[in-house]
Amino acid sequence: MSSEGLMPVSAQMPSDRQRMFMRYFTAVLIDLVVLNLFVEFSGKVFVDSFSISLLAALLLQVLLKVTIWVEHLVMDFFKPRPGALMTFLKFFFAWVVLFGSKFVILEALSMAFGDAVRFEGRWNGIVVLIVVVIAMLVAEELVVRFYRWLGNEKKTAAAT
Repeated sequence: MSSEGLMPVSAQMPSDRQRMFMRYFTAVLIDLVVLNLFVEFSGKVFVDSFSISLLAALLLQVLLKVTIWVEHLVMDFFKPRPGALMTFLKFFFAWVVLFGSKFVILEALSMAFGDAVRFEGRWNGIVVLIVVVIAMLVAEELVVRFYRWLGNEKKTAAAT
């Protein structure tokens, strides 16, 4: 029996907006899990309550997407410009955006939540924040790859 036979008659394929919502909803939940794992196991990340960690995860997701958008703008600005200097500037400014954004994120968290969200350690917690953000991005990527693998598995099984 095909999986379509198991679906209710009213089920429809999701729209692009619904897929976008699910992608960001899932990303926020992944960030929430990663953030709370660091709260529980690191001793360097402190969040006063679950509801604050949910809001912090939402803010982190928004700020990370804005950072990636700005980084792409920088890369697109330098892309049509030839030469070694322009290539160097492209990667240098992309690095500045990616690294500098962590200071903006830390300040935004501080402004939004005060002492309710704290990262402690080297350079006022910036190193710990970078580790948390990298862990979030890696976890999101692993979930996306697993999701795509599940879709490919179905195609592979149908081809055999």
